[in-house]
This record gives sequence, C-alpha cells and structure tokens, in this order.
Amino acid sequence: MSSDPADLTAADYLDSAREMTAADRPYLAHLLAEEAAQRTTSPATAAAIRATFPDPTTRKETD
Repeated sequence: MSSDPADLTAADYLDSAREMTAADRPYLAHLLAEEAAQRTTSPATAAAIRATFPDPTTRKETD
C-alpha cells in the first residue's frame, strides 16, 4: 500500500475496512468503506459497499 493517501484506491480502503471489521472496529470500518464508496464510479458498487458496512451508530439494537 502507498504511503501517500492520494494514491490509495477504493480497493485499498475496502481491504482496510475488512481488517477493521475483523478487529471489531465497526465505526472505523464504516468510515473506510465510505471513502471506498466515494472513490468508485459506479453508483451500484457504492451502494453495495455502503450496505456491507452500515453506520454502526444508526443501527437499532434488539434485545
């Protein structure tokens, strides 16, 4: 991965989002995925990314 953030791709951000999910860091995963979604050119791909990594602060918890 590049050390210059401007050189990072959507795939780089998605890889990092998956790593943060595995590390139980859902909010950071969401932020990284949002950046990935913004770097894609396909609205369908961006929607799929956002659906995969929803904002954990807006999810309703069920008992």
